[in-house]
Amino acid sequence: MKQAYLLLLLCLLGIFAKAQSNVKALVGGTLIDGYGAEPIKNSVIIIEGKRIKAIGNISNIEIPAKAEVISMEGMSVMPGLWDMHVHLMINGHSNYAYWDKKYPPLFKDVIMPSSAQQLLYAGVTSARDLGAPLEESIAVRDAINRGEIEGPSMYMSGPFIQHEPYPGTEMFRWGVNGVEDARAKVKKLADAGVDCIKLIDQDQMAMEEVYAVVDEAHKHKLTVVAHSHRPEEIRRALLAGVDCFEHTGHATAPEYPADVMQMIKERTASGKKLFWTPTIEGLWNYEYTRDNPEALDNDSWHRGLPDSIIQDIKASIVYPRRLSYFQITPYRKPTLARKFNQLKEAGVVLMIGTDSGIPMKFHSQSTWHELDVWVNELDYDPILAIKAATYWPSVMMGVDQDYGTIAEGKYADIIAVRGDVLRYISLLQDVDFVMKHGKVIVHDKD
Repeated sequence: MKQAYLLLLLCLLGIFAKAQSNVKALVGGTLIDGYGAEPIKNSVIIIEGKRIKAIGNISNIEIPAKAEVISMEGMSVMPGLWDMHVHLMINGHSNYAYWDKKYPPLFKDVIMPSSAQQLLYAGVTSARDLGAPLEESIAVRDAINRGEIEGPSMYMSGPFIQHEPYPGTEMFRWGVNGVEDARAKVKKLADAGVDCIKLIDQDQMAMEEVYAVVDEAHKHKLTVVAHSHRPEEIRRALLAGVDCFEHTGHATAPEYPADVMQMIKERTASGKKLFWTPTIEGLWNYEYTRDNPEALDNDSWHRGLPDSIIQDIKASIVYPRRLSYFQITPYRKPTLARKFNQLKEAGVVLMIGTDSGIPMKFHSQSTWHELDVWVNELDYDPILAIKAATYWPSVMMGVDQDYGTIAEGKYADIIAVRGDVLRYISLLQDVDFVMKHGKVIVHDKD
C-alpha cells in the first residue's frame, strides 16, 4: 500500500512539474512557417519561455523530458496573424458622429481593450492601429505589453495627420498649418512613442507640408502610412517617399490612372519596397452581409463589451441596406479585382489589413474574411496570402527579427486550426489554438 501511495505521489509530482515547466512542445501538426515554403509535416516546435527554441519533425528532433507536450495532430500550425489596418476605438457601429461624441470616455478602459481582446481570440497576435487618440493608443498598447490586458502586440499611429480635421474629430485627427507645424506635430507623436505616422488627405496639403511630414517621421525612424483614395494622394505620397499605402480607393474608377501606375512601377523597380494594404473585404462582402445579415448575430464581437454598448451597436446596424456608408459600394465592388491585380502586377508588397471596426466589420471576424476574399475570390495563392498576414507585416514594421515567422529565437506567437488551411482558408474563422509569447490563450475553445 505504501508503495502504491509513493508511486501515485511521484506521478502527481511529475504532472505538476510538467505543468510548471517553462518548456512546451507543439507536436504533430503541419507547419506553415510564414516564409512561403512547403509546409513541414509532423512538425515539432520546442518553446522555452516566450521564444522558440527548436523546430523540426518527429523523426529528427528530441522532445525534452521536462516539456509540456501539446498535440497538434490533424492541425495546420502557423504564425499568429497580423492585421495591418485596425481601429480599436470603433467596433462596427454605423454612426461615426454619434460614436465619436458618446464613447471617447470609454475608449481607453473599455472599448479599445475589448477590440484588442477580440483580435487576439481570432488569432491576430500583432496588429497596426491607424487612427485613434494619442494618450489612449499608447496606454492600451503599453498595458498589453505589460500583460495587464489581453491583446495583440499593437503598433499605434495615434492621430491622423491631415490638412484639417473633420468637425468633431479633433482628438484623433490633427491638422497641420505650414512646414514647421507639420514637423512639430510629427515630433510630438514621435516623442510620445508612436510606432508609425498615418497621413490622410495629403492632396489637400501643401506639397512642402507632405515632404515635411515624411522627412520628420523618417528622422525619427518611423514609417509613414498614407491613404490612397484619390490619384493625387498617391502621386504626392510617392514623391515624398511614403512607405505604405492603405485601401484600393479611387471610388468607382475602373482602374488606377496610367501615370500613377508608372510612378508605382518606378518605385518598385528602384529596389525600395513599396507596401500596400488594400483592405478589400469590407467592400467585397457588403452586399452579401446586407442580404444575409444573420452573420451579424455572431456574438464573438461581444467579448469585453457591456450589454449597453452591444445593444447600441446592434441598433445602429439593424437595417444594413440603409447604411449611407455603403451606398456607393455596389458600384465600387466591380473595380476591386482590377485594382488589386494592378498593384500585384506592379510589384508592390501586399499585406493583409481590414479597416476592422468600420460599420458591420468586427475585430473578431474581419481578418479571416480578408484572407478568404484574397484566396477564394481573387485567386491569390493561399501560402502567399498567409505570408502577407505574417512575414511581410513584420518586415514592414521592422520587427522581423522577433515576429512574423516560426523560427528559432523568435517569439512564440503561434496559431493552429483543425484541417488543411491551405485548402480551406475559411478554417481561420474558428481558430482552435492561440499562443502569444509562449502563453496559451486559446486551446480548443476551452
